[in-house]
Parts: sequence; C-alpha cells; structure tokens
Amino acid sequence: MLLAETAAGGTTGSIWQMIWPFILMFAVFYFLLIRPQQKKQKQRNLLLSQLKKGDKITTIGGLHGTIVELTDDTVVLRVNDTTRMTFERSAINTVVSSAPAATEEKA
Repeated sequence: MLLAETAAGGTTGSIWQMIWPFILMFAVFYFLLIRPQQKKQKQRNLLLSQLKKGDKITTIGGLHGTIVELTDDTVVLRVNDTTRMTFERSAINTVVSSAPAATEEKA
C-alpha cells in the first residue's frame, strides 16, 4: 500500500518537474520579447493618433516634411514650396517638431 502511494505521488511530481522549465521559458519570453513589443506598438499608435496639421515629421523612408492635410488613412506632406506628397498614415516614423497650439486653433 505504501509503495503504491509513493509511486502515484512520484509520477505527479515528475510531471511538474517536466512542465516547470516550459513555464519559466514562457515567462522569460513574455518579459523580454512580447511585453516590450506591445509597449512599443502602443506608443506608436498614440503617436499616429496625435498627428495634426503643421507637425514636422519624418517618414519611414527618411523623407522630411510638414503635414498639410490629414485623413484617417492618409497624410499629405509639404516637402518644399511646390511639392506635396501623399503617404499612408502608417508611413510616419517620428514627429520632429509639433505644431504650436495657436496654429491649430486658427485652422
């Protein structure tokens, strides 16, 4: 009887000993890979949602320009005095300088 209880308890313990490294690996992957990527994506979505006319930005391709028009999906940039280019909103990489609040109120 004692031998049967020990064998049953030993099997359960060995299953946990086999599963524990996988749980530990998942926790390491979560904190080193998944969580920082989610945080970065959240910051990028916030940046894209706060774009406004007059912001000076850089695109993913390295083009610098000033936002002239905005829609939900596209951004029209003024690159120089005569050139305007249309980009997807997701092509915006960084905001170099934000437009002053007074400019936004006048528009």
